Amino acid sequence: MDLDFALDIQGRVERMIETLGLNHVDKFRVICMRSHGSTANAYARIWSLPRIWQKALNVHAYYIIEVISEHFDALSTEEQDKVLIHELMHIPRTFSGALLPHECFGKKINRASVERVYQIYKQKLFSECKRF
Repeated sequence: MDLDFALDIQGRVERMIETLGLNHVDKFRVICMRSHGSTANAYARIWSLPRIWQKALNVHAYYIIEVISEHFDALSTEEQDKVLIHELMHIPRTFSGALLPHECFGKKINRASVERVYQIYKQKLFSECKRF
């Protein structure tokens, strides 16, 4: 499997963080990568730097969003945005290096919740465009 920095995805994720007001997410500590040759069936996945590694290396929490080229790149821009939103939803408000599971404290990360956030994102982007 090959990995490259995904600067195109990085820009989109940073815009999502800003547009959605995800103030708990430090956009400078979210890194986007594109993998080639992965056998995973997912479109993307999120990786974290757990607390024990942070302590051992004396660093802060980081997250990596990996888009899997074979699956992700074939999606429409809208579907790609939904996948990226899904991955961002796994980052907890504490930005601790932990990952939220698909169901946590009654909140779910699923198609319906991703769709709700995507609609908010689209609305805010539209509002931004109307200002100019």
